[in-house]
Amino acid sequence: MKKALILSFTAAANFSALAFFLPIANAQTGGQQKLIPAQSEISFISRQMGVPVSGSFKKFTADIAFDPKKPEAAKISFRVDLLSADLGNPETEKELKKPSWFDSSNVPAATFASTSVKALGGGKFEFAGKLAIKGVSQNIVVPITLTQTKDGTKAAGSFNLKRIDFKIGDGDWNDVSLVANEVIVNVKLQLSGVAAL
Repeated sequence: MKKALILSFTAAANFSALAFFLPIANAQTGGQQKLIPAQSEISFISRQMGVPVSGSFKKFTADIAFDPKKPEAAKISFRVDLLSADLGNPETEKELKKPSWFDSSNVPAATFASTSVKALGGGKFEFAGKLAIKGVSQNIVVPITLTQTKDGTKAAGSFNLKRIDFKIGDGDWNDVSLVANEVIVNVKLQLSGVAAL
């Protein structure tokens, strides 16, 4: 059971970060810009006793107001459904709902709200903002690369999250020799309605 719990924690921690970008399927964004959940993905990678463990969040929503030519005016927010964590194991996913992990019965969502966006050139941007998980709020910076085709805009990036900063895996699970503190969050979003780069 402890091994299963470790696995579930690792996966869950990872997306918390993404908490940073996660959404509830079928939700729409503000204005004419929309996140297309069916073509978007928030995944994470952590390590359990040195072994990579991966997972994802299946539900997340976003409100987007973003002009690549005026990034300083951008307003972006995400809401991730922590109950949608997918680790491929129902038993470990159940453990993640407990207070030591996500405490998702009391705090069911992770949120991100941008505070500034910086253009780096070549379709690359830095999105700074507040990531809130389990009642803890931290400043994060997420590098994102935009690519555009006739089908819309793809936004891809990754960032590192330290689970202990958000009290994910609290108490006995603070031992980073069992479950690594660092979680890599990968974001791949499909957007419509974004102005040309």
